[in-house]
Amino acid sequence: MARNKRPQAADEKRAEIVAAARRLFIDAGYDATPMSRLAKEAGVAPNTIYWYFGDKDDVLVAVLESVMADVWPQYEQVATEPISARLPWVVRQLRQMSRLVTTVHARVEHSAAIAEWHHNFHLITGALARHELETAGVSTSTVEAEVMIGIFTIEGLLMHDLNEIEQRTICDTLAARWTMTQAHPS
Repeated sequence: MARNKRPQAADEKRAEIVAAARRLFIDAGYDATPMSRLAKEAGVAPNTIYWYFGDKDDVLVAVLESVMADVWPQYEQVATEPISARLPWVVRQLRQMSRLVTTVHARVEHSAAIAEWHHNFHLITGALARHELETAGVSTSTVEAEVMIGIFTIEGLLMHDLNEIEQRTICDTLAARWTMTQAHPS
C-alpha cells in the first residue's frame, strides 16, 4: 500500500517551489528550466505549480522577492560603510545572481509581472542612492543624473566580463565622482 505524504501547509509548499526555482534559475538559467524540471526538483506534480503561480514569470518574481529578502539584511550590515566599499559589494551580490539579472532584462518586455518588479526594483535602489546623495549635499539639480549614472555603471559592470581589479577601479571612480560632486555641488 502506498504511503501518503504528510499534509503540508500551502505557504510551506510554495516556499519549496520557490527554493527549487531559485536553485535552478541561478544554476541552469530560466530558459533552461522547464516547468516539468522545476516540478521534479520541488517534488511536486507539474500542475501543482500552477496552484501557486499563474505562470513561470510569476515563479521568477517570487524568486526575485526571495533573493531580495535574503540580500536586504546583508546590505544593512554594510550600509554604514563608505560608498566606495558598498558599490563593489552590490556588484558582487548581483554578479552571483547574473542569470537572474539577465533574465529580468530579457523578460521585461514580455511580462507585465517582470516589468513591474524591475520598475519597483529601480524605484527602491534609485531612492536609496538619491537619499544618500542628497544627504551628502549633492545638488537637487543634478541628483537624478547622478543616480542614473550610478545605475548605468552598475548595470554595465554586470554586462561586461571584467576582473575584480577593473570592477573595483570603476566603483572607486564612481565613488570619487560622487564624493567630488558632494564637495563641489552645482
